[in-house]
Amino acid sequence: MIRAVIIAMGFVAAWYALVTATGVPHYILPGPARVAAAFADNAGFIAENAAITFLEIVLGMLVGLLAGLSCALALAMSRLLRVWMLPLIVASQAIPVFAIAPLLVLWLGYGIASKIAAAALIIFFPVASAFYDGLARTNAGFLDLARTMGATKPLILLRLRFPAALPALASGIRVAAAIAPIGAVIGEWVGASAGLGFVMLQSNAQMRVDLVFAALIVLAAFALIFYAAIDRLMTALVPWDPKRIDR
Repeated sequence: MIRAVIIAMGFVAAWYALVTATGVPHYILPGPARVAAAFADNAGFIAENAAITFLEIVLGMLVGLLAGLSCALALAMSRLLRVWMLPLIVASQAIPVFAIAPLLVLWLGYGIASKIAAAALIIFFPVASAFYDGLARTNAGFLDLARTMGATKPLILLRLRFPAALPALASGIRVAAAIAPIGAVIGEWVGASAGLGFVMLQSNAQMRVDLVFAALIVLAAFALIFYAAIDRLMTALVPWDPKRIDR
């Protein structure tokens, strides 16, 4: 906590020094005091829209997590799916979510569903990739021993491969938690009437750069909160994670 406060104070000091030294106009780069004033003057407005973005992120994470887990398990269990689906999944990552977002709005409407879908798409690949990699890297000696003892494929998956893959899955979920806000905001940029992305677009059109920065700070805080919460949860749920052992 103390380290986070020191980092935040250092960032604000560097920001203030940059604005003061360069004399850049406030409508291009506002100083910390102006952003703080914009935040205080519009606290209710920002909080109302931040709650919507927060809900989109949480629901998007749940959908993306379930889709990523299911996909990784299916790929690990079926060689046919690995051969035909894995290249398609990898190739799909070359398509930016920003390019798909207008289609999501067209298919799912301007409501919250299209934003949840955009967040889920962002989260899907880190979770699926990390979990599949963990499942595929199970110790070969343990697998041979389990097969020698007559363990069935589902039992090996449940008792051996799944626990062994959890540290990799935890890493994937940590990455997903940090990038989840991006998907929700991209969805709001394409078409929305509420949310932090909507606030940024409206404020930018009105040359309210201080309000844009205020919304960005809230979004960054969301990423930090989600990452810290997921990190603590994964550390508690996966005690054999090397990341925990090194602490």
